[in-house]
Amino acid sequence: MYFIKLKGKKPFPFQIGFMHHSVHRYLMQEEELKAYWKTVVDTIQEGVMIVDLNGSIVAVNQALTELTGFQASELIGQSCATLNCATCRAKRDLEGHHWCSLFDQGRMNKQRCAVLRKNGRYVQVLKNASVLRNQAGEVIGGVETLTDISGLLERDTAIEAFRRELSGRDTFNGMVGRSAAMQRVYDLLDNAADSDAPLAIYGESGTGKELAARAVHERGKRRDQPYIKVNCAALNEALLESELFGHVRGAFTGAHQGRTGRFEAANGGSLFLDEIGDLPMVTQVKLLRVLEEKVIERVGDNQPVNVDVRIITATNRNLEAMVAEGTFRQDLFYRINVIPVTIPPLRERIEDVPLLAESFFRTLQLKSGKNIGSISRKAMDVLMAYSWPGNVRELRSTFEYAFVTCQKDSIGPEDLPSSLSLTTRPLSRRQSPQLTSRTPKNKDQRKKEALIMALHEADGNQSRAAEILGVSRVTVWNQMKRYGLKTVREVKE
Repeated sequence: MYFIKLKGKKPFPFQIGFMHHSVHRYLMQEEELKAYWKTVVDTIQEGVMIVDLNGSIVAVNQALTELTGFQASELIGQSCATLNCATCRAKRDLEGHHWCSLFDQGRMNKQRCAVLRKNGRYVQVLKNASVLRNQAGEVIGGVETLTDISGLLERDTAIEAFRRELSGRDTFNGMVGRSAAMQRVYDLLDNAADSDAPLAIYGESGTGKELAARAVHERGKRRDQPYIKVNCAALNEALLESELFGHVRGAFTGAHQGRTGRFEAANGGSLFLDEIGDLPMVTQVKLLRVLEEKVIERVGDNQPVNVDVRIITATNRNLEAMVAEGTFRQDLFYRINVIPVTIPPLRERIEDVPLLAESFFRTLQLKSGKNIGSISRKAMDVLMAYSWPGNVRELRSTFEYAFVTCQKDSIGPEDLPSSLSLTTRPLSRRQSPQLTSRTPKNKDQRKKEALIMALHEADGNQSRAAEILGVSRVTVWNQMKRYGLKTVREVKE
């Protein structure tokens, strides 16, 4: 048994009688590995380029030829300066002892630069590079990968242009609308931002009350301080007090450690109390004290803690009516209603629908990357004819739906939720709905018929209809939305 050693390879055994065959088989394996390696490199989506110590290109992959427009034969043997990378050129000008700083540093990570294509245009790339060493550790060349980021830059540019557009006169810190009603709201909010007085924002669900609250904070003198939100309808009375005022250890079962409340967390900044109309009467009393004395007491403690917080509240309820009913404290109402602002529902500013639609369309266009270029005229007609009971939030959801369903380059009426075009025959209060034998009797249709009849029997009262059907009021509301019964008034007509 003998051993043979090729340059740079480990020795391998062979017998004298088979020496020629063994060497030939070994060399064939080397050629096959090279072929496989070429296939692997050409599969990589990033451009790959190998250069020698003089900067001459010795190998490129398929992706690099597609990126630059040059054929491999036009690059191999040429200087890498052919690609005219601005960052590399600067290094050569400043550092004469090496043609490229890569051989000083050993590697280059995420270097943005522009390289010249064959057609004379530049393409923006992200470059990563590393030196290549032989078995003795000597530098023998370098390898670079180039990733085309021109598409990402174009999207960033579009997003920035869109942001600049949204910062124009038709918007107010994310709120969109050019109608006279919204311009009045913008003026009120802008004036309120200069004050520390409590602000009360009224409006139906989905009109943008939270956007208005945040806008006032961000435009006011407390903009650099905390902005804390609490949803008063999301927590029961015990948890709400702990959430607002904090608690000490052992204050109640499960209070294994003390907790800082939202008032303390918002100290120096703004506290947004959403759905203030759902605040329990006991908590209303404590909140009134905080507003008047600017001190809180943690649950389970009697030590006062001073707080400096600007209060912003919001509700879709009629607080004056609640005061008359005795479900909301009159003194608290007067304390929080110092600067009242009402956000109009979308149906009262229908002229803002095209602007809002364009805003949501362009946002989702950038976010989704789908090749949808426009909103058709017919689709816009449907949007303009709809009453939008869910207001701006429903319009936004409509476009999120449309971007999922649309398979063309333009959003049409067929891409919009069926509830926008689905009409239900008006019902008379004195006449029960007539259900004919031609009505489809599938499960979904039966549910719709039962809902209509329950609403008719309940005179349009959703809570009463829920009792008749044995379901929750939320279920009734969801089914009304699904079947196109958008308001109680539509059912009662």
